[in-house]
Amino acid sequence: MSSSHTSVPHPRYEELLKRHPANPILVAADWPYPVNSVFNAGAIRLADTHETLLLARVEDRRGLSHLCAARSPNGVTDWTIDSTPTLLPNREERPEEFWGLEDPRITWIPEWKKYAITCTAYSQGGPGVALKTTEDFKQFEHYEMIMPPEDKDAAMFPRRFGGHWAMIHRPVPAAGHAHIWISFSPDLRHWGSHKVLLHARHGGWWDARKIGLCNPPIETEEGWLLLYHGVRMTASGCLYRIGLALMDLENPIKLIYRSDEWIFGPQETYERIGDVQEVVFPCGAVVDDDGDTLRVYYGGADSCIGLATASIKKLLTWLKSHHYEGVD
Repeated sequence: MSSSHTSVPHPRYEELLKRHPANPILVAADWPYPVNSVFNAGAIRLADTHETLLLARVEDRRGLSHLCAARSPNGVTDWTIDSTPTLLPNREERPEEFWGLEDPRITWIPEWKKYAITCTAYSQGGPGVALKTTEDFKQFEHYEMIMPPEDKDAAMFPRRFGGHWAMIHRPVPAAGHAHIWISFSPDLRHWGSHKVLLHARHGGWWDARKIGLCNPPIETEEGWLLLYHGVRMTASGCLYRIGLALMDLENPIKLIYRSDEWIFGPQETYERIGDVQEVVFPCGAVVDDDGDTLRVYYGGADSCIGLATASIKKLLTWLKSHHYEGVD
């Protein structure tokens, strides 16, 4: 006897982030020098050439990471990868980088006509937030560790608020859940006015336990669109998925919407099997010339780089009907 549910079509969720058919677009075998894995790349469209630049986290066979730039005219194929590491840790001059540099985010700062790179500096005291600026991804100014351990998942806003720069980051307390915070600075070196921006939820939620920012905030007419990852503990380990939030344009502390559901999670083999299982981890996103198409670059299972695209308008429309109003 046939099952009663076989004739009923399975309901499908709206696919807001669509994987590129060429995925994974970059793997360790593409690198011009020996590496273990490439993943978690910051992304930006270069102001002069309009190429897409990915600043990938590259892990060597010691387990230590550095950063390396890859450039493409279309952001998908024909990558030109720096023949040597673009940013190597310097233990002597910058001891905060003792065990490597990880997970960069890139923000174009029009006021400076420079790029701001926030990344995780893995010091002997643990991982903290480092800030670097550059005009060309060849020469860099180093602001050292601006947020002490343990702190990760940081990105700057592209402009000031009330004369102060703003940065989103994710400190990890000794006990309890890890939330997304925002801090402000007059000079990029001294940071204060620390406030929790989004709380990690409790219980069985997809973003219980800890959350963190993905790519830098995206400015839209309706507010700052945030993609953030949520980590849920399962019987087989951590599970990383992606959700959305929208913050006020002029007051980025003010939350407008936060998604109740996740929109993107591990599905394909290259996202589920690798050095770290069940992980999709965006660090970079680029808006195309149409002002609506969003290209999101993400690490798959800490082993490769994938690309997914979305419509910003559709993300905002979906968020309005799937925002969170209950208790956690």
